[in-house]
Amino acid sequence: MQRLLVHPFGPDAQGLVHRITPKSAGWGYVGFEARDLAPGAMASGEDAANELCLVLVSGRARITAGGQDLGVLGARLSPFEGGPFSVYVPPRTPWTVAAVGPVELAICASPAKGGLPVRVITPEEAGEITRGSGTNTRHVRNILPDTAAAETLLVVEVVTPGGHWSSYPPHKHDTDDFPHETYLEETYYHRLKRGSGFALQRVYTKDGSLDETMAIADRDVVLVPKGYHPVGAPHGFDLWYLNVMAGPRRQWKFTMDPDQAHLPY
Repeated sequence: MQRLLVHPFGPDAQGLVHRITPKSAGWGYVGFEARDLAPGAMASGEDAANELCLVLVSGRARITAGGQDLGVLGARLSPFEGGPFSVYVPPRTPWTVAAVGPVELAICASPAKGGLPVRVITPEEAGEITRGSGTNTRHVRNILPDTAAAETLLVVEVVTPGGHWSSYPPHKHDTDDFPHETYLEETYYHRLKRGSGFALQRVYTKDGSLDETMAIADRDVVLVPKGYHPVGAPHGFDLWYLNVMAGPRRQWKFTMDPDQAHLPY
């Protein structure tokens, strides 16, 4: 039985489609939620132990946090249409997201002590870089990279054109061996542009203690507790995913599978 592939449910009365907690994932840091909000619906919360990154996957919403009205944010109808608006929320900070139209909201979480301010992360700040070449080409938007202010949380989204690979060559970040590698748990929240079809993801270790290859449907989540984790998008099916990472050291240092280490990342 595959234990790393999590299918969506609902949405329930609160719009929940996914809720991944450290307890449900069997690890110590990363939490993730996806919510669908109808026009006029509201999501709210306050997390005593975690910092959050609220990512508007699609749609527009008025967001408040820590008593600040951040205005109506959001400019894309799907995650394949340009960069996202996001909001960083420190622990012990109440927040609300009030949907102006239909909204897909991702809530990324990891442990923090607090002290950093609420802030809006614009599409311009996230930017977009093209990584790889040939059928390894993909487009990366760094929402909350290790160069941006946060305590443990890292958030990035990636668009992989159909027929291409990403998170490739295979790499891992499951060993606390800084500066060569850092231990980071990770979730992949997948969206297929057509809303149908499938993508593929393999999560494996060289010693064979973990080796799962999964056919991913639209809105599935894949858990990566350890090991290498490449992703493939079949021809004709563009793939978007949102990565949430966290661990004891907030730096992304990884090592390649030696079989593919000769290839450019």
